[in-house]
Amino acid sequence: MSAGEFHAPRTSFFPSFALTLNHILAVDRYFLAALQGDAAMRAQFTEFVPCDTAAVLAEAQAATDLRLIAFCDALLSPDDPAREIVLDRGARGFHRSPLAHIYQHLFMHQTHHRGQLHAMLSGTAVAPPPLDDFLLPCDAADHAADLAAVGWTSAQLSPGV
Repeated sequence: MSAGEFHAPRTSFFPSFALTLNHILAVDRYFLAALQGDAAMRAQFTEFVPCDTAAVLAEAQAATDLRLIAFCDALLSPDDPAREIVLDRGARGFHRSPLAHIYQHLFMHQTHHRGQLHAMLSGTAVAPPPLDDFLLPCDAADHAADLAAVGWTSAQLSPGV
């Protein structure tokens, strides 16, 4: 996709690919900082500098995704989902939420906006990727490269199949 297409106005909550993808990255970084107990979590969001190109944004998102995966992989205790995470909500103060609720919110947030991106792609010459049946074992070969990029295999997603 050209830079013009990346920044072109679209119909969506954040009205371009650039704005939507940068929003996802900014929110991911905020919640990752919160999960890691970083007191500067709010600054991760308020001082976020948007990426101007799809390539730079993809690299930044990939690095953030790998950090989040590493955080998830490090959880070992059955008590981890209930562990309270402190969120700096700016003018609304500090709030505590169980780690499981943070995960639910973060992953739903990503899914919500990525669905908007999928719809925006439908209005371009770039074919939207398939979203259905991504995790079915019969489709494993279609997604092996995507999984490998984050160090996973289809067997890890569908143990015993």
